[in-house]
Amino acid sequence: MARKMMGVNRGATLALLFACGLLLISTAKAVDLGPESDSDDFEDGYVEDVQEEPTAAEGDDKLAYESPVIDAKKFHFADHFDDVEASRKKWVLSQAKKDDIAEEISKYDGIWNWESPQRIVWANDLGLVLKSKAKHAAISAPLRQPFEFKQDKPLVVQYEVTLQEGQECGGSYLKLLSAGKDTEQLKAFNDKTPYTIMFGPDKCGNDVKMHFIFRHVNPINGTITEKHCNKPKNRLEEPFKDKLPHLYQLVVRPDNSFEIRVDHKIINEGSLLTDFKPPVNPPAEIDDPNDHKPEAWDEREKIPDPTAHKPDDWDEDAPPQLPDADAVMPNDWLENEPDMIFDPTATKPDDWDAEIDGEWEAPLVDNPICEKAAGCGKWKAPLIPNPKYKGKWRAPMIENPNYQGKWAPRKIANPDFFEDLKPFQMTPISAVGLELWSMSSDILFDNLIITDDVEVARDFAANSFDIKRRYIDRESDSFVNKVVELAKAYPSIWGIGLVAIVALVAITIYCRFGTAKSQDSAAKKAAAQAKKTDEPQPDDEPEAEAEGEESDLSGERAAGDSSKESTPLSASPKKNQKSDLDDKEEETKAEENQEPAQTEETTTKSRKRQARKE
Repeated sequence: MARKMMGVNRGATLALLFACGLLLISTAKAVDLGPESDSDDFEDGYVEDVQEEPTAAEGDDKLAYESPVIDAKKFHFADHFDDVEASRKKWVLSQAKKDDIAEEISKYDGIWNWESPQRIVWANDLGLVLKSKAKHAAISAPLRQPFEFKQDKPLVVQYEVTLQEGQECGGSYLKLLSAGKDTEQLKAFNDKTPYTIMFGPDKCGNDVKMHFIFRHVNPINGTITEKHCNKPKNRLEEPFKDKLPHLYQLVVRPDNSFEIRVDHKIINEGSLLTDFKPPVNPPAEIDDPNDHKPEAWDEREKIPDPTAHKPDDWDEDAPPQLPDADAVMPNDWLENEPDMIFDPTATKPDDWDAEIDGEWEAPLVDNPICEKAAGCGKWKAPLIPNPKYKGKWRAPMIENPNYQGKWAPRKIANPDFFEDLKPFQMTPISAVGLELWSMSSDILFDNLIITDDVEVARDFAANSFDIKRRYIDRESDSFVNKVVELAKAYPSIWGIGLVAIVALVAITIYCRFGTAKSQDSAAKKAAAQAKKTDEPQPDDEPEAEAEGEESDLSGERAAGDSSKESTPLSASPKKNQKSDLDDKEEETKAEENQEPAQTEETTTKSRKRQARKE
C-alpha cells in the first residue's frame, strides 16, 4: 500500500511540473509578440537596419556555413581568415620596439595564429587569434586600395571579436593607418605609427570604452589633434563577459555624421562637429592672456554690516558648559580608591633589559573594587549647557554696495581660429593594424572588412556573423533559456511562475506528510481491530506453519534411529538457536509485560500453540 501511495505521489509531482511547463509555454504563445516587438538577441534599445532573420522552420541547411564570397571591387579590404595561406600573405608581423620602456618588455613579441575558435561551430570557420597575454602584439595588412575621404561615399569598418577567455584589462580595437612614408614599412608598425581612425572596444577594470578616435589636421598650421568621441549612454558589458562573437561596425558619412553599432544595434551616433572632445573647430574668441583683474575690483556680494555693534551683555568668554551646581556625589563613591591599578598578575618578561627598555612597570587595569561602586577617584560634578553662552560675536551680513560682479578677462579674437566644416575629409587610409596589449589570451578576430557601402557590409555579416550567432543561440536555446528570456520581456510571467512554485511546494508537503499521517492512522485502526477478535491474523500464519514443520520434524525424529535421538543438544551445531515458536512466545511475554490490555488475547494464542504442539 505504501509503494502505491509513493507511486501516486511521484506521478502527481511529475504531472504538476509538466503542467507548469505547459502553462509557461502557453502563456508565451498567447502573448502577441508581433513583428514590431520581435525580441532581438541583444538588449537595451531599438535595432535599426537589421535584415529579417530566418525562422527555425527554414531548416538546418540555412545555417550551414560557407566562407563569404569576396568581390574585390566592393572592398578596400576584406579577410574572413578561412583561407590561411592567402590570409598569411596579407598580414605583416611587426618587428618594432616600443620607446621609453624597459628593454625586456619593449618588443612586440605577442603570438598570432590562424585557427578555429575554442567553441567550434564549423571547422572551416577560422579567425586571427592573439594567443599570448601580457605582451605587446602588433600585426598589420595593407589595403587593396587606399580609402580616400574626398569621394562622396561613407567609410564602413566592420569586424568580429570573440573574447574567448573574457576580458579584465586590455583592448581589441583596430587602427586605420594613415597613408604616407611612415606606413610604407609595416614591419616597423608600433604605437607611434600615424593612424587616421582608431575604433573598437577596450576595458580595464570598471573602465569600459568603445573607442572612436580620429586625428584631425589643423588646416592652418598642419598640427594633428586626437578627437575622442563622447561615451555612449549605456555601458557595454556583455561582450567582455559572455565569450561569444560580437560584431562591431563604424560608419562615417560625408555629411559628418557617424554611427557605431554592436551586433547591428546602434549604441552611439552623432556628428564629427559636435560630439567630440576637444571639438574640431576652436572658439572664435579667447580670453586675453594680458588682461588682469584690477586691485580695486570688489567681487564680494555681501559684507559685514559696518554699523552693527556687539551688545554690552554679550560675553564671548563664557564657556559652552558648566558644572552642575545641584549635583551631589553618590554615597557609594570611593574617592580614596584609584580607578586604575597595576595588574597584580603581570610579571616582568624574561628578556626585559632595564638599561634598554627602562624600568619595568606592570600595565594598568580597571580597579575591580570600583565595579560594584558608583565610581572611584576624585568626584567631579557633571557638565550641563551654559545658559549664558553665546559664542563669538559677528556682525550680520548685508548686500555689498560696491559689488562689481565676478571679474573675467576680456575676449579677443583667437589667432588660431579656423572653421573646418568638413572634418570627414580626413587623411587617406592605406593599411589596417592591430596594436594591442591584453591580460587575456585567445582574442579572436574574424571577418574584417573596409568598404564604402553599408549594404555590402550588411550582406557580408548576413553570410557570416548572423549565421554563426543564430546557430550558437539555437544550440544554447533550452527550455530554461526560453523561460528566462520570456520573463525579461514580460515581467508578469514571474507571478505565474511563483504561483506554480508555491502550488508545487504545497502539494509536495501534503504528499510527504499528509499521506504518512493517514497511513499511520490506518495502521493504528487495524491494530485496534485485531485486538478485539481472536481470529488468526496474517502475523499468526507463519507461526502456524513453523509449528507444523516442527511437529513433522518431531515425528521424523521419533521414527528414526535411537542413537540420533540420544545425541545431546549441546553437541548439535544449533544448540544456541531457538525455534520461531520460542521467539514468538518470548515476544508474547514481553508484550504481556508492556501492554496489560493485551493479556487475554495473548493467553488465547498461547493455548492454541500448546494444543497444536501436543
